[in-house]
Amino acid sequence: MQARILRLNLAGQPLEWLSWEEAACLYVRELVTWSLGGVVLTVRGGINRLGERSSLDLAAIIACGGDRMARPRRRPPLTNSALFSRDLHTCLYCGNGFPRRELTRDHVQPVSRGGRDVWENVVTACRRCNQHKGNRLLQDIDMELLALPFCPNAAEYLALINNERIRGDQMEFLRGQFSRRRREGWLQAS
Repeated sequence: MQARILRLNLAGQPLEWLSWEEAACLYVRELVTWSLGGVVLTVRGGINRLGERSSLDLAAIIACGGDRMARPRRRPPLTNSALFSRDLHTCLYCGNGFPRRELTRDHVQPVSRGGRDVWENVVTACRRCNQHKGNRLLQDIDMELLALPFCPNAAEYLALINNERIRGDQMEFLRGQFSRRRREGWLQAS
């Protein structure tokens, strides 16, 4: 798997993951203002009249300028993949870890009872616990949550969606922007 490049705005706020091709285009268009971290890839170009080959070192983290300062997303999109990563592939009812194919999204307050499909109302559940809970409220049955659901900030979300390909220097940068409660012990770098 090819490592991805973390794109920031000029203020150092994380925005998105880029492929090496997308990052190379930003370098060539002279939109990269500053960079951090090690070199992810060296791209080699053509040979000039003097016989010299051009090359471009792509850094792990790049900050890009432009006409307007790009803003990070206020609310990251809710996907099962990001949700399961947030909850560390663990059912938040029984506490057991499961492979992705055995996990489901459960609404703490069921949609049929006015609950919304938002980060703060969904948790990872195994099929058994999700079926047992059904469309009931937790106080109506003998079940409780092991952790409260939360909406990740921009840095946390980017760590969640790329956690299998993230480099140490990128994780160190992102971790500095995690919420204080989640800074330690959550999504350990591999």
